[in-house]
Amino acid sequence: MDNKTATQVFESLASPVRLDAFKLLVKQGPDGLVAGEIASLLDLPATNLSFHLKNLTQAGLLSVEQEGRYLRYRADIPLMLELISFLTHECCAGHPELCLEFRAESSCSPEILPKRA
Repeated sequence: MDNKTATQVFESLASPVRLDAFKLLVKQGPDGLVAGEIASLLDLPATNLSFHLKNLTQAGLLSVEQEGRYLRYRADIPLMLELISFLTHECCAGHPELCLEFRAESSCSPEILPKRA
């Protein structure tokens, strides 16, 4: 991942509605949800939501697939994990063992944190 891609992802997630939609789709995993389900679960008008889903899709955070007359959205989990890796790649100047104290304070799963030396 490069800075341009990371910036696009962060800009896309800067909206509370888009962040909520992305988190909801991450929670659903590979099954995703159709747009109407997303709107219902987030208590949003479908027209308002479609603008936000389009933005997330253009940023690469979501994929969309036509299912008859419905659109199914899925979070791009590999991209999310790549972003986490991008942010933590050089944690503590490339010596993640220096960050052990921060690991203990984090609610982040150890599996996605940088590997210990």
